[in-house]
Amino acid sequence: MDILPFTSSTPYTLGIELELQLLNRRNYNLATDAVDLLNWIEPPALKKQIKLEITQGMIELNSDIHTRVDHLVQELKELRSALIKVAHHLNIDVAGSGAHPFQRWKDQRITPDERFHDLHRKYGYLAKTFTVFGQHIHVGVANGDDALYLTHCFARFVPHFIALSAASPFYQGVDTAFDSSRSNVVRAFPLAGTCPPVTRWSEFEAYYEHLRTLGIVASMKDFYWDIRPKPEFGTVEIRVCDTPLTLEHAALLGCYAQLLARWILTERPFVIDDDFYLLYQYNRFEASRYGLDGQIATYGNGQTPQARTPLHTDILERLQDLGRYAQSDADQLALTRLRHMAYERVNDALWLRQTFKQRGSLNDLMRMSASLWMTHTASPHFH
Repeated sequence: MDILPFTSSTPYTLGIELELQLLNRRNYNLATDAVDLLNWIEPPALKKQIKLEITQGMIELNSDIHTRVDHLVQELKELRSALIKVAHHLNIDVAGSGAHPFQRWKDQRITPDERFHDLHRKYGYLAKTFTVFGQHIHVGVANGDDALYLTHCFARFVPHFIALSAASPFYQGVDTAFDSSRSNVVRAFPLAGTCPPVTRWSEFEAYYEHLRTLGIVASMKDFYWDIRPKPEFGTVEIRVCDTPLTLEHAALLGCYAQLLARWILTERPFVIDDDFYLLYQYNRFEASRYGLDGQIATYGNGQTPQARTPLHTDILERLQDLGRYAQSDADQLALTRLRHMAYERVNDALWLRQTFKQRGSLNDLMRMSASLWMTHTASPHFH
């Protein structure tokens, strides 16, 4: 019997999860209405896709499985409509972005759920500081060996996903000088980081079983890695993105992951070795700190570190090459819009900073951010 059986799924299928902010309409601080919101969701079948998170100012949307990015957008709009209907009933708003700009972690309430209370007991204050909001992207793979290869190869593009999704410049009432402050919160957990550089699923099973025997992990959920295989789903999960301000932006990131997976598993461009993650932390920091203005160390011939290069240039080169793997007009449009963001160096962190400068109030910023998420599908960068 396998220790950790990998459920095969259709390669390159796509699904996303969005952690969203629930806001009261008095001062646009986080609300505490997640349980009530979920109870009122109609039809009840949607409760499989709208779920509670660790604290009560959060809710999570889970998409179905898709092959096309435009179908994903359509479903996200339907889920949003159901969510907004109940939010209006409860007199709350819903917003994206990676962190609420002025909530205080000590004021957050743990959601009444045994797993969440266990996490609070285990991690102490870190559990409440985890009131940050991310987008997770799942890409289907056929087997565990492919999942591990894709997990490692995706790591080379973590700076791309952080910079393109960055939407948390403000935290605890101040401008952090980071485009993605959320990235730093996640790193505090003991099992954060990266998957060990094993390349066979049998090796990974042995690694997992060793940690399980030591009582360090009980399931794959205990790994807070930036990229992790999800054997029960048959996917690889990218976990570094801030939740974008709009639905389409979230779908664009999903499409990027899907096209990257097609290229990676078709051409096998990288060799995984003990030095594979040598520059990982540096590049990740550059993306979190500077967003699309970051400078990263790149690789020649897939392996040899090169001189630093502008992150947005690295993204543009990869997007241009991925045009070979676009399979629909929707894919081509996604690549065009991502290229626009990279070329102009515009992300949601920029919109948040500019809007705050115009309005002068973090409360008003959140009011406008909620309006953007609830009423627009396309990113403000394309208006």
